[in-house]
Amino acid sequence: MRKFLFIFALVFACTALNAFADDFYVIPSPKPNYAPVEKTGQIVPFYVGDDGVLRKGVAWPNPRFTDNSNGTVTDNLTGLVWKKYATLSIASTWYEALNICNALAAGPDTGLSDGSVAGDWRLPNIKELLGLIDYGPSYQALPANHPFKEVDPAPYWSSTTMSNLSDNSKAWTMGFDMGIADSNDKSGTCAVWPVRDRK
Repeated sequence: MRKFLFIFALVFACTALNAFADDFYVIPSPKPNYAPVEKTGQIVPFYVGDDGVLRKGVAWPNPRFTDNSNGTVTDNLTGLVWKKYATLSIASTWYEALNICNALAAGPDTGLSDGSVAGDWRLPNIKELLGLIDYGPSYQALPANHPFKEVDPAPYWSSTTMSNLSDNSKAWTMGFDMGIADSNDKSGTCAVWPVRDRK
């Protein structure tokens, strides 16, 4: 009987303590885990409620880009560092593009004096390339007054494979003339624009 009374008293005490705690302590709800999306750059309205009217998204910093005077440009929105001269190679397969970017390092033959070594640079993924796009201009979909040189109208390789359960022979590409993402066979040729993380 005493054992029963002890257990009953313990359960009652725990219940009362929980009720007391609920009155005085508020457990904060977790914040949503999301990645903010930047503005598209479109400012001309074409219809009520369209992107040119609403202009939703994270505002671009001013200046958007910083020329580091060492052959690189920092995107102040994403923190990514791009090669200033955008076209490292035009006639490269996807596999060659990956190898070229991975081997890139500072030196007189690359136009880089940023102290980078092989392994710092990489082929950007498709979302990183899309992050450069400004959908406002009618031609060359890059933000106004960007400091990049030799941006090719040909599509650029991304490191992102166009996944297909039966065929993984294509990779996503990015065209900077109209800002259109597309795909190309990995054995085909596209332009190469290396990127690296900020040190």
